[in-house]
Order: sequence, then C-alpha cells, then structure tokens
Amino acid sequence: MLLASYAQQDPLYSQYLNNPILVNPAYTGINNKLNVVAGYRMQWAGFDGSPTTLNFSSHSSFFQNKVGAGIIVVQDKIGETKITQYNATYSYKIELKKGRTFSFGLQTGLTNYRNDNEQLNPKQAGDPAFAFINDLKFNVGAGIMLKSERFLIGLSAPRLTKASVDMGGQSIEIYNQHYYLLGAYVVYLTDRIRLKPSVLLKATKGALSSDLNFNLNLEENYTVGIFTRNFDTYGLLVQMNIKDYRIGYVFEMPSNNSVGTRFTSHEFSLALSLAVFNFHDRTKSNF
Repeated sequence: MLLASYAQQDPLYSQYLNNPILVNPAYTGINNKLNVVAGYRMQWAGFDGSPTTLNFSSHSSFFQNKVGAGIIVVQDKIGETKITQYNATYSYKIELKKGRTFSFGLQTGLTNYRNDNEQLNPKQAGDPAFAFINDLKFNVGAGIMLKSERFLIGLSAPRLTKASVDMGGQSIEIYNQHYYLLGAYVVYLTDRIRLKPSVLLKATKGALSSDLNFNLNLEENYTVGIFTRNFDTYGLLVQMNIKDYRIGYVFEMPSNNSVGTRFTSHEFSLALSLAVFNFHDRTKSNF
C-alpha cells in the first residue's frame, strides 16, 4: 500500500520585508543597488530536532537599472532532514510614473533533499522506510512586484513544480506550490519617524498563513517592531543601520496554541547595500 506523508515545506522568515527576494524573485535589483544578505533562524530553541534555516542572497540591477540578476542559497534543516536550495534569479523592470517601478521576476535552480536516517535508531534495523536519501530536484518560480517609496506589493510562487522522493514505498513530498502575497506601506508620522505596517500571506494546499508586522523607523537608521503569525506566535524586531550595513534580530514567542511558550525562536540577519555602478541609486530606500 502506498502512503503519502508531508515533510517541511517553505522555510519561515520573520524578516521577510528586509529581504523579499527570498519569497519573490521580482525583488531582484528593484532598489537599484547591490544587495548582499545573510540570515540565520533557530526555531523553537530547545525542542529536539527543531528547524534551523540558513540563507544567503546577493542581487543587483544592471544595464541602466532595467534588469536585475541574483543568487539565493537556502538550507533548511529539521531533525535528520536537510533541504538545500540553489536558485538564480532574474527580473525585468519597467519604470512608471510618480517614481513607481513594476518588476517581473523568474527564478530557477536545484533543490537537494538529504535524509540521513543513520542518525536515528529504528526498532527494526534495515527498515527501508529509514533508508538514506540524497536526491536533486529541478525548480522554477515566478513573481511580480510594484514598488514606490511609499508602498510595496508583490505576488509570487517561488516553487511552481511539485517534488517528492520515494522512501521505502512511501512518497515523501519535499515541497508543494506556495503562493505569497506581500504588502507594505510607509506612513510619515514626522520627518524623522515612519510607521511601516506590512502583511505576508502564504497559501498552499489546505493551509493559509498570515504574518502581520508593525515597524517604527527612527531617523532612517533604527527600527523597532512587533508582529504576529496566525495570532498564535508573537514577536519583537529590532534593527540598526550602520552606514551601508544593516543588522537585524527577531525574538519570537509561540503561544500555547502552538508549541508552548518555552520554545522561543530567534532570527538574525546581516545585510550590505551598496551603489557600485554609476547608474545605481545612492539614496536610502524605504524598501
């Protein structure tokens, strides 16, 4: 009898607004700079086999800011399972009136699914359901985005192709299609203080997730914020800009409706944003 089971799907990102390329390839080069971002997420610290996620991305605009190109590497580990994604991204941008930019993006790459069950201790040695797996799957994704200095909105499907592997006669789904709707807006409270509410909706087969964020930016260099995910996880964000660098940290506390309040999550990010070509933008962008 063939059974179906479901593994970890797309990783979680609490700092998605700092690096939207992770969920939408249309963000590639959209701010007309060279961007390099590294992040680490430790979810449910203290929970045996809890997820950890490493991500790295780099992208820039080229040819008078008409196109963008970049790379993304993400490694998501849960227990003995490790999923590593390698993607190249591309975008084509159209400048509209009133400083607005419309971008269409594509990404393509490979996903490596590695399940090292030798780390486990099955009751029956040699059980085919606990076989070692190391498999590569092809991926393609797409997205669109509209950006100005006051708002950002995007719709994307970073992984359009389904992928699964066989484990001892069971079909293990690596990932299914996930659809993202991202929206953010900037409210100028004063010349020095800005409120930036945002929302990220993620939909996949049989599930819908929502992130609601409220960030307060001071002097363009300091940000504090609060957020909730599905109203069963709550968190605090702090961020600081030092010249061309940005350092971010998120603390999350799940409620009893999730895994319990003692399993907190932590997310760190370090970003660099530079104008390296003469056609790059040398002013700070809200997005």
